[in-house]
Amino acid sequence: MDEVREREKWTLFGNEAEKVEIDVLRNQQLIRTRLDRMTLRQELKKKQMVHMKYLEDLSMKTPDFPIPLRPHTVWEGMAVKLSCTVQGSPVPKLTWYKDGIPLSKTLQPWRYNLVQTFGLSTLEIRRCCAEDAGEYKVVAKSSLGEATTFATLHINRYEGPQAGLEVSRMLTPALQQEALFGATFAPTFAKEGETLTLRCSFTDPLLPFQQDVTWFRDGVQLKPSSHLELQTALTSSSLCLRGVHKEHEGLYKVRLRTCEGYTEHSAYVFVKDAPAAVLGGPGSPLHVEVSDVNRDYVFLRWQPPSADGAYPVQGYFIERCNIGVGEWVRCNKVVQKPCYYPVMGLSDATMYQFRVCAVNQAGVGRPSKATEAVLTSDPNEPSRTMVVKVDRGREIIITKDQLESQIRVPFPPTGVRVCELSDTYAVLCWDEPEPRGKELLTFNVERSIEGKNRWHLASLDMVVSSPRFIAFDLEKGVSYNFRVRSVNKYGLSDPSEPSAPVSLGKAEASPPAPKGVQATRDTDSSVLLQWAEPKDKQGIMGYYLYYSEVGKTDWRTINNKPLTGNRFIVHGLTRGKQYEFLVKSVGRAGNSKYSEESEPILVKSAIYVPCPPSAIALLHCSGSEMLLSWRAPSRDGGSPVRGYYLDRRAKAQSTWREDNVKPVTERLYRVSNLLEGQYYQFRVFAANIVGIGKPSKPSEFFLCEEWTMPEPGCPYDLEVREIRKNSLVVLWAEPMYQGQSEISGYIVELSEGAESEAWRPVNEEPTLETHLKVSGLTSGQTYRLRVSAVNEAGVGMASLPTEPITAQTKPGTKEVEIGVDNDGFIFMAFETDVMDEGNEFVWSKNYSEAIDASRARLETKNNRSILTFNEATEEDLGLYTVVLSEHSEVSSSYNFTAEDLERLRELAWHIRNPLIELKSGWNVDVSEEGNVRLWLQTEPLSNDAELHLILNDREISSTPARKVNFDKASGLLEILFEQLTRDDEGSYTAQLRDGRAKNQFTLVLVDKKFQQTLAKSQANRRNWKRKAGPHFEKFLSWVVTQDCEMIMTCKVTNLNKDSKVTWYKDGVELKQAVTEPSGLSTLTIPQVTKGEAGVYRVVVTDSRGEDESVLELLDEEFDRVMQALSKLCALSAGELRVQSTADGFKLYCSMKYYLSYLQTSWHFKNRRIDLDERMKPGSSMLKLWIEIFHPTESDKGKYVLEMFDGKETHTRSLDLSGRAFDDALLEYQRLKQVAVAERNRARVTKGLPDVVAIMESKSLCLTCFCDGDPAPEMFWLKNDREVVTRDQYHIAKEHKCTTLTISTVTMEDSGNYSVFVRNQHGSETVNVTVSVYKRGEKPPADAVEL
Repeated sequence: MDEVREREKWTLFGNEAEKVEIDVLRNQQLIRTRLDRMTLRQELKKKQMVHMKYLEDLSMKTPDFPIPLRPHTVWEGMAVKLSCTVQGSPVPKLTWYKDGIPLSKTLQPWRYNLVQTFGLSTLEIRRCCAEDAGEYKVVAKSSLGEATTFATLHINRYEGPQAGLEVSRMLTPALQQEALFGATFAPTFAKEGETLTLRCSFTDPLLPFQQDVTWFRDGVQLKPSSHLELQTALTSSSLCLRGVHKEHEGLYKVRLRTCEGYTEHSAYVFVKDAPAAVLGGPGSPLHVEVSDVNRDYVFLRWQPPSADGAYPVQGYFIERCNIGVGEWVRCNKVVQKPCYYPVMGLSDATMYQFRVCAVNQAGVGRPSKATEAVLTSDPNEPSRTMVVKVDRGREIIITKDQLESQIRVPFPPTGVRVCELSDTYAVLCWDEPEPRGKELLTFNVERSIEGKNRWHLASLDMVVSSPRFIAFDLEKGVSYNFRVRSVNKYGLSDPSEPSAPVSLGKAEASPPAPKGVQATRDTDSSVLLQWAEPKDKQGIMGYYLYYSEVGKTDWRTINNKPLTGNRFIVHGLTRGKQYEFLVKSVGRAGNSKYSEESEPILVKSAIYVPCPPSAIALLHCSGSEMLLSWRAPSRDGGSPVRGYYLDRRAKAQSTWREDNVKPVTERLYRVSNLLEGQYYQFRVFAANIVGIGKPSKPSEFFLCEEWTMPEPGCPYDLEVREIRKNSLVVLWAEPMYQGQSEISGYIVELSEGAESEAWRPVNEEPTLETHLKVSGLTSGQTYRLRVSAVNEAGVGMASLPTEPITAQTKPGTKEVEIGVDNDGFIFMAFETDVMDEGNEFVWSKNYSEAIDASRARLETKNNRSILTFNEATEEDLGLYTVVLSEHSEVSSSYNFTAEDLERLRELAWHIRNPLIELKSGWNVDVSEEGNVRLWLQTEPLSNDAELHLILNDREISSTPARKVNFDKASGLLEILFEQLTRDDEGSYTAQLRDGRAKNQFTLVLVDKKFQQTLAKSQANRRNWKRKAGPHFEKFLSWVVTQDCEMIMTCKVTNLNKDSKVTWYKDGVELKQAVTEPSGLSTLTIPQVTKGEAGVYRVVVTDSRGEDESVLELLDEEFDRVMQALSKLCALSAGELRVQSTADGFKLYCSMKYYLSYLQTSWHFKNRRIDLDERMKPGSSMLKLWIEIFHPTESDKGKYVLEMFDGKETHTRSLDLSGRAFDDALLEYQRLKQVAVAERNRARVTKGLPDVVAIMESKSLCLTCFCDGDPAPEMFWLKNDREVVTRDQYHIAKEHKCTTLTISTVTMEDSGNYSVFVRNQHGSETVNVTVSVYKRGEKPPADAVEL
């Protein structure tokens, strides 16, 4: 109780102190805040003024009409609204005009209603009449300039509709041109782990205010980092991202500041999955996020991968990595299905990274990108620290741990509740007790089934450091209550209030699939994909898209990062192919099922109105009419041009008048009702199924007067085909005005460059044709061409130049091929990859003549056109051309020559009169049984093939003794004879026919060839019968081993338990042969001598029969054995070495085995060494040598040992000179001296016994003989002390002999005696032990009794 009261006092004291402290801090903070606010207000006002001025300057923009006026055509009496939108800063002032007269709101308000609202200006005309027709114009003016938009109102076909836009700006002229985007980056495809580089260039160097180029991904500005590098130079800007991940996929945008604001370029970057970790494995998850970080707990969320792999994704494994350890550890043992997971059991104040792997039936996929490093810590720690500022900038840091240091047993937690709930776990959270105390706090979590009040420890032996706990082992359908106790080193708190009932939630269902997937044409490599989002979009994070070619089931992912919208442009498709698309919804519970497949779509550019025509030319003028032509649009908008409209105006007029109401289909039009002497200007509109395109540029003013000049007019309709890197073909139409004489030819001129006017003629002499092949061009160079007609008066007007043309061969360009088809007809074929709907292949001869249908026929299949000649003759020779009707650049030609005709006619004859091809001619095979097989093989034949087999002018067929087989499918013909006889000799001919194809093949089986076949058949038959019993599979043979042994082997087969194998040599049985159960029988001869020569025979026998194998090891065969052994011996010989001896030198080489059959000879200085007293050769079983006695300087030189094995000579050599000779000679002299010394040194020649026994009182006599030159000195020793003649000792010495006599020996005379001899060459000592024993005793057993 005292402790409780004491604790309550400290608590009250702490609370009061805290209140006082809080009041002091509040007052200080209030004063500081007021001062800071005053200062901030002043700085804010200054910055606002500067910023507003900057925004005002930045927003300055000249007037502009984003949506200009549009022309209208209405019936009289109808109402019409003319509208436009205007923008600019400052806001411009608008003025409406009709035919140059200003309009106002007060002008005829019953007819005109003028409204201006939020940049939209509208003029409404009620009940139009003819007076309302005309040109309406809106002028927007501001201090920065003005803009004008105008349109014509046509009432009752009075005048064709017109529209236009004119903008004029009064900007301060810049000293430098501002930069704009030049080359930009296209949609890009990268793979995980690769380096992504995006680059764009600018048209001009960046001005100072433009150098802040910014990059964005999905609208978020990118900043440089360790993986992301942004570089901006004066003329380019680039982005480099190393180690790209799927999180980096998205829409990349680069923004450039301009004088009017900003200009941007964007393109989508696709990041594909890296190769799967296992075959069929899923892709990696992405966007792993970490939240709710505590001391030992975090919560993870991620997005599922787009690629499931070969099987659906079953769930995920979560892995963590302690930064200090560097090892990835799996957090969950059971696969987690939803895309979120709580992780417990972490260490406090530790840096972790997390990643996720998807799992399917094939295995574990690649891991996701690891999260940024996360530090586990107490999130409430900052709130437990207070900083009090005192005078002079000093600070006092006060923590609650200091104020609560008197707290001992902790208080219970509060607010136990569920913060995360799934179908497999529940995450509980609570509030720490307040006050918490200074000591480290942990928690015990208890649970009870609702209503039973039986509490059990749920955390067991787990240490819960943070106010989070994951309950995994809950039963579905059961409600639980949880409570928590605080624990510190002083004890355990009371339990908290129980939580509300907790039960597992329902499994989160996958999101619904989208519907209504629709693909729309966009470009030649992309389509626009749209889909309807599900009605219930809750939990949907985005969508994954998939595509496949029609007819295939290879569905591939388009995006690997979920898309948030319901439309997307799919890039990277192949033009001309059909695709289908699918869409999936992406949610935390996984991906939805696939949507329904979209309708197949052909990848092709969407249809637009055609481009404007160009190059309007005057071809002829009669005084009241003008004949005009023009160039077709460069792009037809994806749909063929259906006609053209022509407008004209006189030089004195400002408005255009429609000349033709109905469209003209030809690019040639005669304008009538013109006034002679007037100047006229024209423009042309092209129209297709979409509508009318923009007008062409106005032509120059043409004078309407009759042409009477003598020179011809200009050619027209210039067309360039067959553009290659070094050549092209230009075609044109004859001038409509020929002059005063007929045209005699044409001059083609060439200009290098897109705008160069330096023209040079291509042809020296005028050409009579209306086409010309221009050769000798430079690859990559740009050219223009023009044509002039020539007559007697001279050269006429030049045509308008062609568009600039670059000499290059485009990838995929194909040429006309010529050949013969399967029916023997000569054909020409052309193929292209750009075949579209409405396009046709147009064939012609010499670029102008149509193909005669009676001589050739045309056939088109998909993108291939074939021109087949009915019966090609010399009349069909010439230049053939083909062009794609809507793509004149797709063209080719072929010059059909007489050489081609002759070559192809021969090939056609062979095709129409084919021969059956022979794969393998007649063969004769004899089987082991002795059967004979005659066979041949042709190419595969049909079931209608016929065979006639002729033998000696007589057709034969199958009989019991001769069987004929004919396999038509493989073309195999065979004749089988069970037993060949004399009647089967002759000539065999096989006559074959298969439809039009035929051939015949003959086999002549007579005379020697027949005799050999018959003999082999009979021999094989006999051998087959022999093999009915035990027989030899391998006959007797010999082999020599590396150890110089000879092994004789044979192998028998078809053995049984009674079979016996016996070896014989010269009729004598050999017992040492060994026969293995496998039938292999061997006889090993370790050392071959002449005694091994003889006849060896092996016999195998049993009750079924007998077989034998004989080997005659005689004469030449035995010589072959010895030669093989000799060769092995010679090959085994080592290097030649020198050995010094007391007598001289010994040159030798070692070998495994030496045979006398091996002929050897020694050579010195290239001369054979003859036997003499100084040189003596020798040999042993393992060595060959030659001894050189008493060597001198003349023995220096090269020594060679030659070994002849009967076929080859093997040599070994030694150069005995220089240092080698000196060392050997020195060693010889040393050994010689040692030998002399050894021969003359002092030594005992007749020694003494080891032990001598003698009875006491007897006399002992020991005699020793020695030798040496000079005579040695001799001494006697007893116990290593010299003995001299004295008392009972007497020593006698004679020539090389000495005697020691001891008279009346006593026991003291026992001991070790020795005789020592020496001279100048050496010495030697011989020992003897003397044992004296008393009478009656026995001498030692090992002693010599004297």
